[in-house]
Amino acid sequence: MQSASGNGDPRRAAPDSALVGLHEERRATRPWHLATGSLACPDCDAPVALGGLSASPVDELTCPFCNHAAALRDFLSLAVPARVPRVNVFVRVPA
Repeated sequence: MQSASGNGDPRRAAPDSALVGLHEERRATRPWHLATGSLACPDCDAPVALGGLSASPVDELTCPFCNHAAALRDFLSLAVPARVPRVNVFVRVPA
């Protein structure tokens, strides 16, 4: 019985050599710490917590006190010193 690899060994299903012209590249993406900031409602200045979840600047947030809804970037303040709740802002290069 002849295998797909053509060498006669039925245990080897993969070809003996790699396909010419194909290359697989894997990059490890590590987040880069940009800043520490705080999240507060732009209308009533109430603090807004993410509950430990990750979010992007375009994700929608809603104030738990006045129900103002906007993108996270509108709630984010990078003013020094950062007020509670503090958030770490990371930059990730898309894969």
